[in-house]
Amino acid sequence: MSMEELYRTYQPLLFSLAYRMLGSVMDSEDIVQEAFITFDQLPNHDHIENKKAYLCKIVTNRCLDLLRSSAKKREVYVGPWLPEPLLEIQTSPNDPSQAFLQQESLSNAYLLLLQQLNATERAVFLLRDVFQYSYDEIAEILGKNNANCRQIFHRAKKGMDYNPKKQPSISVAESTVKEFVQSILNGNVNQLLNLISEDVAMYSDGGGKVMAAQIPILGAAKVIQLLQNLLKIYAGKFSITFTTVNGLPGLILTTDEDLKYVYSFDFNDNRIQTIFTVANPDKLRHLQ
Repeated sequence: MSMEELYRTYQPLLFSLAYRMLGSVMDSEDIVQEAFITFDQLPNHDHIENKKAYLCKIVTNRCLDLLRSSAKKREVYVGPWLPEPLLEIQTSPNDPSQAFLQQESLSNAYLLLLQQLNATERAVFLLRDVFQYSYDEIAEILGKNNANCRQIFHRAKKGMDYNPKKQPSISVAESTVKEFVQSILNGNVNQLLNLISEDVAMYSDGGGKVMAAQIPILGAAKVIQLLQNLLKIYAGKFSITFTTVNGLPGLILTTDEDLKYVYSFDFNDNRIQTIFTVANPDKLRHLQ
């Protein structure tokens, strides 16, 4: 298989692994590019039997290195940290292993749970649960033994309390998001209360670069009040585009043709449970 074929076949898988590890579109793209360059420069790469596993090993270890080196930056991050929005999901028709593109493992709710795991736990959990690698393969990728990887996986799984069954179908979620926006624009508070959970939470990631709430806004009354205040501030100055964000219905809000906010949502049954807003311009550069 030529390097070009190798890239077409495995780039989507490697990107999805790196993105779930890092929550950064741009860093993931860089790491995947570096992985193929590194692989191509190996003197014996034509003789490597399991090229997919070898490439996963390079990407995983680069991600672990980056996570360790950036740990201090995360500790001093201003306000809530959210993953960079992913609008387009890459797929490879040449790779029969499509389980890694499960929608639920791209949602912000899932990615934020992953962030609570340490770097090694995250790698083991993803390689096993999402990418369906055997413990022997994971041990080879991470340079650990089989028993150790099993222990790490079971410990990590306890922290991943995510139930995809609470998420509605895409069509219902899309309809709910559009009704939610229309209710805000119309000032229909009663309808909003039907669409959001009583204990709804709103997280805004401005990274200290733009105006954004530095603590989560909790409860239906406070979230509605904040949204009404934002509507007054930007009245007549914004446009909304509905799109897919991290595999689920979301939207982009722009003002004066400048990308400002990307909204995504997590659901509990058919109601909006969490609203995620990314406004940090550094996290939106790849969308400009």
